[in-house]
Amino acid sequence: MGFTLVEILVVLAIIVTMAIIGLPLVRQAIDEYRAAAAARYLAGRCALARMEAVKRSARVGLRFEGDGADTRYAAYVDGNGNGIRTADIRRGIDWLLVPAERLGDLFPGVVFGLRPAVPEVGERVIASGVRDPLRIGSSNIVTFTPLGTATSGTLYLHGRGQTQFAVRILGVTGRTRVLRFESGAREWITK
Repeated sequence: MGFTLVEILVVLAIIVTMAIIGLPLVRQAIDEYRAAAAARYLAGRCALARMEAVKRSARVGLRFEGDGADTRYAAYVDGNGNGIRTADIRRGIDWLLVPAERLGDLFPGVVFGLRPAVPEVGERVIASGVRDPLRIGSSNIVTFTPLGTATSGTLYLHGRGQTQFAVRILGVTGRTRVLRFESGAREWITK
């Protein structure tokens, strides 16, 4: 039972066509997976900093700083009891606990940012002007205390596609929530 060359070419053409049609869907799924994994990873880093603060009976903070088009973050321990401060970090008083890393190095294509068509968490209207993806105050340091509390804030991140995530840090409890923006419903959903 043999196949003719024409039959084999037709089957190959169908396989190639299906692969070409499916490739963008696979890319989109991978991008969404990476962005979701990055948001969960960042929430996990916050939880780890919170646990370290309780364990060490000292403030532990995640400091975010711009690095060109990207943002890097590192964990620091308060060395003198006055909170995590940029000046104390520069002087070595607040010391490095976990070396700096970038989300894009661990999750290619994922960056801190808020897409233009996406409102901030809790808002219905999109604010005009430059929107900071790190909504944690002017110092860009999320601090966790020995009591388990934290600096309140929201960290926005997205992948190459249209997927948008936010990591919310709840100040009173120091816990985090991962939210995803559902563009069809135009609302943030807890993941």
